[in-house]
This record gives sequence, structure tokens and C-alpha cells, in this order.
Amino acid sequence: MIFKYPGNEEIPQLLQLWKEVFGEYDGFWELFRNIAFLPDHCRCIAENGQVIAGLYWFDCRCGKDKIAYVYAVVTDPAHRGRGLCRKLMEDVHALLKARGYDSVMLVPADEGLREMYRKLGYEDCTSVEKLSCTAGETAVEIRNVGMEEYAALRREFLPENAVLQEGIQLPFLAAQAQLFAGADFLLAAWLEGNALHGMELLGNTNAAPGILRALGCEKGIFQTPGVNNPFAMIHKLQDSAVVPNYFGFSFD
Repeated sequence: MIFKYPGNEEIPQLLQLWKEVFGEYDGFWELFRNIAFLPDHCRCIAENGQVIAGLYWFDCRCGKDKIAYVYAVVTDPAHRGRGLCRKLMEDVHALLKARGYDSVMLVPADEGLREMYRKLGYEDCTSVEKLSCTAGETAVEIRNVGMEEYAALRREFLPENAVLQEGIQLPFLAAQAQLFAGADFLLAAWLEGNALHGMELLGNTNAAPGILRALGCEKGIFQTPGVNNPFAMIHKLQDSAVVPNYFGFSFD
């Protein structure tokens, strides 16, 4: 069993493992590889020449803290029950601490995984709201924005002590969603038929029905800052690490 950064032989194997375990969505993993993948931000376990577990991380910041957002943690179903996830996470925690990261964050897909990560030293740290609504009678003014403008506006709209997700996460986000701005809100969303899926709505959440009307959607669900739905978890690598109040995007 070898813990390593993936090389030319392991990268296709890891990509295939992600597809098999998480599913393939309109070329999503190829999109991830082409836009967001960096081999030195990925760790895997290889055994007998085959990748049997792996994960990836994005760089984030909260104030002066350097944060790793761990993403796409996967174990080959044929090798589950061997504690590989725990061993991989321990390896990555030690590696990231040595590389100067202050903390690690992740977003569990369900409560079972949330409980598993608690056993690995993670704790709940941010929450969100899920706002569902139908189109209002009156449309709000809304416009498409590019990545640079979106990033600048997002810094203004983010709550205090929020995690800043920029760098390669921005083009990866823009490849999956449309970016919009209004007078008092900022939105990243994708449309499916007459339904809108708001990955993040910052600012005036009361604008949601008017946004739907403006975009020609009958209904939508928006993720916004809030307190009712546990979202991201954190594992401190340094005692002085900041615990953020808000984490916005999960690419899972």
C-alpha cells in the first residue's frame, strides 16, 4: 500500500474510480480534470499498481488562514472496510500541516458521512438555508457578469469571517453555472428546463421570486447563508486556526 501524489498512470485510474463511485454527469469529471485538477492537490492510495482510494483539495482562505477544501474522497467499493479513508485522511492531514495549511474543510453528502468525519476529528462549523419558491409577478433587474466582476462583487457580499473560494474554483464554477448580479444580490445558478438551481444567493434573498420571473423560470431553490442546515465541517491543523462563519460552494 503506497500513499502518493498521482502520476501519469494513476490519474486515469483515479478519474475512472470517481466516475464509477460518484456517477458521470454530462462529462463532469472530464471538466474537472481539464479545468481544476492539479496533481499536487491530490492524494491517492495505490496497491498492486491500482488506485484504491483518493481525494482532492482546493485552496481557500479565511482572513490570513490557508484552508484546504477536501473534495471527492473516494474508496474503491471492493476495498471498503479496511480503514482506507481514515488512513488517507491521516496522511493528508499530516501532509497539509507540513505544507503550511491552517485547517481542512469538507462538506459531507449525508448525515452518515458527517458522523464518520466527526470520528476523524472534524466538527460542524457553518450552516446554510435552502429557500424554495415560485416565480413572482414582478421581475427584478438582473444581468450576467463575468468571473472577474463576480469575484469582486462576491467579496463585498460575503458575510463576515467567510471562506474565500477563488483561484481555479472560479473557472470551475463558471463552467457549471451562470453568474448573475442585481442591485442588491449576487447569484450563481444553473437552469434545468423551467427550474433554477441556485448554488449560492448572496444579499437580498427576498429578490428570489423576482429573479425567477426575470429568468423565465417557474420555480427554484436557492442556497443562502443561514443557520438551519449544517453544511461545512472543519478540522484544525493549527491551534490558532480560525473557525469560519460561512462556506459557500460545494462541488459535490
